[in-house]
Amino acid sequence: MLMDFHQQRRNLVQLLKREGRIHSKTVEEAFLRIPRELFVPESMKPQAYLDTPLSIGYGQTISAPHMVAIMVEALDLKPGQKILEVGAGSGYHAAIVATIIAPSGHVYTVERIPQLADFAKRNLEEAGIRNVTVVVGDGSQGLPEYAPFDRIYVTCAAPDIPSPLIDQLRDPGKLLIPVGRMYCELELVEKKDGEIHYRDLGGCAFVPLIGRYGYKS
Repeated sequence: MLMDFHQQRRNLVQLLKREGRIHSKTVEEAFLRIPRELFVPESMKPQAYLDTPLSIGYGQTISAPHMVAIMVEALDLKPGQKILEVGAGSGYHAAIVATIIAPSGHVYTVERIPQLADFAKRNLEEAGIRNVTVVVGDGSQGLPEYAPFDRIYVTCAAPDIPSPLIDQLRDPGKLLIPVGRMYCELELVEKKDGEIHYRDLGGCAFVPLIGRYGYKS
């Protein structure tokens, strides 16, 4: 089964490269290194390398690999950066990012559902990822105690871009967030020289961001 997962992972990466989702060597290597099967429930392991979202319980999903690739490539990640992730889920997205920014970079990820935060912690530990801190809380408010962040990305759809996230973004820095409700637009926010620039990267689908600056539960 382990060899089977290894080959499935390679096949998925080749698919994402052919589709133009993965185009940098660092992202390719991270996808090849991180075993997605560790980040899904036992019943979902046979589907781990399908390019589709999968249920991880509590009404949440692990994003489709192509969406993770799109977001990671758009963030232009570099070793040593400090990253904020809103919505840890099962920890897979954070594991990919943490691999790219290693060894000196660090990911802080906020998850509002304690059981999923615990799931993410276990998965990250099993995958050998040490440079991720999982925090239980309202990610729509960011993590001011660790700000500023070189990059911020949100794995759930917000009604608008939360102002605390823009405030906690370093200058220069990039913020990536789906805006809408389920069917939404992926917005790239760039802070540079005191100015804020916005760019629409296209349509996507995400579960809603719940919190003070998100939707009400």
